[in-house]
Amino acid sequence: MIDKGALAASEATSVGQAFRGVDFFGPRLRHARRVKKLRLRDVADAVGCSESMMSKIECGKVMPSLKMLHRVAAALDTSIAALFNTEEEQDVVVYKAGERQSVMINDGKTDAGICLERLIPYTADRTLEGNIHVIGPGASNGGTIRHKGEEVGYVISGEINLTVADRRHVLAAGDSFFFRSDLEHSYHNSTDQPALVLWVNSPPTF
Repeated sequence: MIDKGALAASEATSVGQAFRGVDFFGPRLRHARRVKKLRLRDVADAVGCSESMMSKIECGKVMPSLKMLHRVAAALDTSIAALFNTEEEQDVVVYKAGERQSVMINDGKTDAGICLERLIPYTADRTLEGNIHVIGPGASNGGTIRHKGEEVGYVISGEINLTVADRRHVLAAGDSFFFRSDLEHSYHNSTDQPALVLWVNSPPTF
């Protein structure tokens, strides 16, 4: 049985610590829920948290971990990319250094957190997604997740522990990986230095 109180404490943190540049997230989440004609309780039950926690998320008071974001997106039949997207569809996109949209998410256990730098703007019909994951010292994605699709990545710098189907891989700069997304997976930076990972998903997930 899920301990909803423990889940709330471990998988969400205050907005001040959690993310930047995404003050639209709560209203967009509320809109997605209403489009699906779901109550807060319906989404909370599907995610495995309390109704009050979902209310705080929609009101912008707390931000869930990546693991919990996956649960929320699945409950609303959407993706994390769709919930955070702010850009219009374009056939050709070029980002200069420092221009990419970024989303900062804290797992509630460290001060560093994870920053996702968007390489590909999201649209409803896009089949590919790419991000640079800047994983702070001690930060993790929040726990094991699974979803449809495939993933490939390349470690630009630093080191991460990637666990797929209960098998842990220690990956350093220059290492790469590929796996089916329906296998349980998680990642964690156990070092005292940030790690940068080029991460590509199909279909869009993050």
